[in-house]
Amino acid sequence: MLATVVQWLVLATVTGILVGAGCTLFLRGLFATEGRLYDAPWWWLALLLPLGGLLNGLLLHYAGARRDELVDDAIVAVNEQQGRMPTRSLWVKPVAALVTLGCGGAAGKEGPCSHLGASLAAWVARRLRLNPELSKRLVACGVSAGFASVFGTPIAGALYGVELLAIGRVRHDFVFPGIIAGVSAFETTKRLGMSYPTYALALEETFSERLFLRVIALGVTCGVAAWLFIELLQRIVALRVRLERRARWWAPLSPALGGVVLALLLTVLSQDYLGLSLPLLERTLEGAPAPALGFLWKALLVAVTLGSGYYGGKVTPQFVIGALAGSACARALGLAPAFGAALGLVAVVASASNAPIAAVFMGVELFGAGPLLYFAGAGITAYLVVGHRSVYPEQQLAFSKSSWIVAPAEARVSQEKVHLSYGLLRWLHGWRRRLRRLRR
Repeated sequence: MLATVVQWLVLATVTGILVGAGCTLFLRGLFATEGRLYDAPWWWLALLLPLGGLLNGLLLHYAGARRDELVDDAIVAVNEQQGRMPTRSLWVKPVAALVTLGCGGAAGKEGPCSHLGASLAAWVARRLRLNPELSKRLVACGVSAGFASVFGTPIAGALYGVELLAIGRVRHDFVFPGIIAGVSAFETTKRLGMSYPTYALALEETFSERLFLRVIALGVTCGVAAWLFIELLQRIVALRVRLERRARWWAPLSPALGGVVLALLLTVLSQDYLGLSLPLLERTLEGAPAPALGFLWKALLVAVTLGSGYYGGKVTPQFVIGALAGSACARALGLAPAFGAALGLVAVVASASNAPIAAVFMGVELFGAGPLLYFAGAGITAYLVVGHRSVYPEQQLAFSKSSWIVAPAEARVSQEKVHLSYGLLRWLHGWRRRLRRLRR
């Protein structure tokens, strides 16, 4: 076992350093281009968004992984491809994400970094001729390293790379390599000049059952917000696929059409919802009042952007959606807006990504350990409320979230069919018979 520790100290450290360096290059390019269109005139966005969409479509269609190659998705690589990923798409998705965010598309920054991390890890595993089990762990390390280097949360990044693989199952043998890779990537990006925001979150009240119940209610609301985001994203993806198959639509035109829709939506919505929306997120976490339906507008713009074929991350939008939903809900529950925004951020990440443990640790790493109990309450509640849905359709369903629901194990979330359990159906049938007798 000591040899195992040494083995992963070497493999995960090397992987983390490579991923940290690669993510630093991406983040420098991102910060040089993103965020310059929040105050741009509408006509400029109306030209740039469709053009960026077309460029995105061409990149992903012609320069991405070919149909006869392995799927360039980290979750599929670990669950179904024994840790193998195509190398040719390593640079394509980061460049596509730069185009997406540079032209104003609403997306996140962690997706290309996680993809970059998984691709580099798969390349290292192939070069070292590691067996399939070690390759899978190393690819998960790459995801953890990419996540940690983007947000500055090495522990949450390690857990996210593990929880992301399947709903209801955490492989503990992945955790140690993930932590080593996350810390290595985080330290590498810091030494290369990257800085990370810190937030001070003050608790205005001591713990009470009434406060905790209000936190649970906020978690329910944020679970519904995550559900809306997932449904919007899936419906738009389904519409795009139907358009491309039935109308024989040229695939690269789909994100260009999405850019036109985004430009039309911006005639009635604020440009604050474009790109990463980091200024909006920071104002909300500082306690500024959030629009009541701000989370819905952000979810809609992100769903149109990613669903139409642009490429970008899905976690940073969850930050913004959660903060806006939590802040708006906090006013109704009598909580401080900044406190509600922090809880909402954790809750939406826990539910939309099905990663509640990683989300709780992320809250601790971003805001401190003081609200740990509240992060756990809101995050786990939202995780249950969202049901068996995910922004990652490649996730597998290892265990059902409810004893009242039965689902086949190891199926993808996009393919699984859940059913009510036999015991619940029998109980409902018994009550139905009693009601019929009473009517007679």
